[in-house]
Amino acid sequence: MKYYKVCFNISAPDWLMADSCDLLVAMAGDAGFEAFDDNDTYPQNILVGYVQTNMLNKELLDDTIKNFPFNDVTISYNIENAEDKNWNEEWEKNGFMPVIISEKCVIHDGKHHPDKDYSIAVEIIPKQAFGTGLHETTRMIISELLEIDLKGKYILDCGCGTGILGITALKCGAKYVLGYDIDEWSIKNTRYNSSANFVDSCYDTVLGDASILRNIKQKFNIIMANINRNILLSDMASFIERLDKGGIILLSGFYTEDIPILESEAQRHDMKVECIKEENGWAMLKIV
Repeated sequence: MKYYKVCFNISAPDWLMADSCDLLVAMAGDAGFEAFDDNDTYPQNILVGYVQTNMLNKELLDDTIKNFPFNDVTISYNIENAEDKNWNEEWEKNGFMPVIISEKCVIHDGKHHPDKDYSIAVEIIPKQAFGTGLHETTRMIISELLEIDLKGKYILDCGCGTGILGITALKCGAKYVLGYDIDEWSIKNTRYNSSANFVDSCYDTVLGDASILRNIKQKFNIIMANINRNILLSDMASFIERLDKGGIILLSGFYTEDIPILESEAQRHDMKVECIKEENGWAMLKIV
């Protein structure tokens, strides 16, 4: 997965600097940014963000900066290729402590085991892919899966990452999962983890984005996507086209303030939001 490293130089009065940084982070998310560096070695006026090379909307970013709503604030930036390395190297080396969800499911790394048994246990090794159960968005979707009768269901896992959502669904009784991701590392990681959890015979993977659905005739009972807001908006019509009658769509990867626009898009396709979950500013929608 290739990333740009973008260094923003913010010129603002001292009393307005923190708010300017927070607002820029929020607005840059619409331009495709996934993360910002919280390294204290940077000066207060320097903000460093990361965005996938194929996801940067430079026109929107420039427009955001040009029309920044605070007076007396100017912003410039420069783009460089981020170091191509294993961003999860420390996770792979040190692992993570077990993550307990709804007192029913445990996510562990195979090194650190829970102190008691749970009805659902999922082992995940994150090799350059997103999804260990530590993030709020992953936990919210899994907590919702635990509340649904998945026995015999066909699942579509959009942006599968480590495969954690699809593997959990299979361990909850689902019959089959198809996962896709634009990142080759994620596809390899999903295959590795599905094998480690002995569900690989029921979990197929495809490299690509939502365009791969044009060649898929299968209808799915549950469609899951833990991706950023803009991709969800772009792909929702494709999701709905592949949804079986009476099916459910679970969406996360966005902030609570993004709920109205996603709900509006669902309504535009004659779907409705049945359930909303929120945690630390992140949100999940159950759409039916």
